[in-house]
Amino acid sequence: MSSFKVLSVVSEVFPLVKTGGLADVAGALPAALGRHGVETRTLIPGYPTVMAALGHRETVHRFDDLFGGPATLLDGKAGGLDLFVIDAPHLYDRPGGPYMGPDGLDWADNARRFAALGAVASGVGLGLVPGFVPDIVHAHDWQAGLAPAYLYYAGTRRPGTVMTIHNIAFQGQFPAHDFPMLGLPPHAFGLHGVEYYGMVGYLKAGLQLADRLTTVSPGYAGEILLPDAGMGLDGLLNARSHLLTGILNGLDEAGWNPATDTLIAKPFDAKSLKTRVANKVALKEAFGLDADPEALLFGVVSRLSWQKGLDLLADSLDTLLGLGAQLVLLGAGDADLAGRFAGAAHVHPGRIGVQLGYDEGVAHRIQAGADMLIVPSRFEPCGLTQLSALRYGALPLVARVGGLADTVIDVNEMARSAGVGTGIQFSPVTTPALQMALKRAAGLWRDQALWQKLQRNAMATDVSWERAARQYDTLFRTLAAERAA
Repeated sequence: MSSFKVLSVVSEVFPLVKTGGLADVAGALPAALGRHGVETRTLIPGYPTVMAALGHRETVHRFDDLFGGPATLLDGKAGGLDLFVIDAPHLYDRPGGPYMGPDGLDWADNARRFAALGAVASGVGLGLVPGFVPDIVHAHDWQAGLAPAYLYYAGTRRPGTVMTIHNIAFQGQFPAHDFPMLGLPPHAFGLHGVEYYGMVGYLKAGLQLADRLTTVSPGYAGEILLPDAGMGLDGLLNARSHLLTGILNGLDEAGWNPATDTLIAKPFDAKSLKTRVANKVALKEAFGLDADPEALLFGVVSRLSWQKGLDLLADSLDTLLGLGAQLVLLGAGDADLAGRFAGAAHVHPGRIGVQLGYDEGVAHRIQAGADMLIVPSRFEPCGLTQLSALRYGALPLVARVGGLADTVIDVNEMARSAGVGTGIQFSPVTTPALQMALKRAAGLWRDQALWQKLQRNAMATDVSWERAARQYDTLFRTLAAERAA
């Protein structure tokens, strides 16, 4: 039986290039699908970090002019992934990040850079690479949103297309004068094509023209059908809701395993929770906090942004400190929020510790040492931080939104009676509700026998990719059979 083939089209993939959870998903899903007989190739732009990591590579196609310059399509491996890499120096060989320059501003030619990604994906989907014709082209977020459009307008037999929304707040909208550059037929610039309120909408194009739509949690799939969370696309999504599925992300269990983690002070598992205390001690020392073994230690690993609700936590620090608790925070983002937390750490040394920026090792050590991890997001498509927290026995305190609501079982009275709670949810997403949740946490902390039961519950939660891989596999194969018929 020939293998089932998927082309994953993505603008970032861990461990080669990462700005957020999209990269983690794109990096982990191929291996999970492989256990179901799915062969995945990942199509990625040839950023400097990708080109540097690429070992042996073979040129499988040459482009005389790919959106402004010559390019080659390379077949190779890196980071444990089978890759197709677009080696187009005029588009991707530059300093900075995948979307922004060193000055923090979006690259002025992003429309061209990610049109190239979609166009090459379409070419591969239509047989550009000998020996690899995918059954499914799986496009991730707005950067890959034109892949389903190019395939749709190709007017020939094509693979099935799936568009996954990782965060609908980022949509890839560009001026109408960019449309001719795309090379799509004139009628594609319309309501049922790539046009979006007089502009070119890359995510809108994918959502309009892909055969199936998915997002990264069932809760978020429901939320984006509503005006508040749909970000202007709720009308389109409601019209195509029969094609929309929420598939909950998983976690890289090999990379996030407290029993084998070399980045933490002392490995542990659910049967050795007493050993976990060494990580709390080491974390407090690293952040300059008072030893105070009785204090409840909250942790945060997050972007500092309005979406992530960190302003609510900044407004609640007096409540947290009034409970006798402590806080360690690792994050980067909004300058005002960063200043507020850094200022609080200066005013309350020994009680609040802050490290601005991101450090993978510190993130692991916070998960391993904090008693509770706070994730107060206003919206959260899935969230991976709370999955890591569950795995490491740092009980998540989360807003009741999106994937957070799908993954954390609130320790209410019925859950406590049934012995199934794994953390605390709060709603609405407001400062008073968060402060009430902090007080609930302090109450639970006073019952250490209960707390350890909750930790064991959390650590027993299945956060693997297996469930998601089964759902993607079923979706892909069902769609491919429909296309074949």
